[in-house]
Amino acid sequence: MKNPRTVWIVYTALRLLFFAVPFAVLYLLGIWPWLSAIFAALIGFSLSIIFLSRPRDAASASIYEWRNRERTPDSIVEDEAADAAEAAETQSEVDAEAATGTDTPEAPASR
Repeated sequence: MKNPRTVWIVYTALRLLFFAVPFAVLYLLGIWPWLSAIFAALIGFSLSIIFLSRPRDAASASIYEWRNRERTPDSIVEDEAADAAEAAETQSEVDAEAATGTDTPEAPASR
């Protein structure tokens, strides 16, 4: 695999070109700048979906490798435990609100 920095530079440069070239062409044709920007963004998005799948995959792989560098099985278990504790805390807050009835509508008064 290439150097992650090179992958990101190539991907970013291509994305910018896919926007800048259509914008410049549309602007030079006399289309309003804001409308040129909208069309250029749509064209750039479409071109990047079609032509940049390989660089996008390489950039995604570099993010995954960076995120999982120097991770030991112990640190992975610790991260999962921290995530589970956070989810349990959030659930207990939801249960406490439900028990106090703060989210339930009041019954209409009888006549």
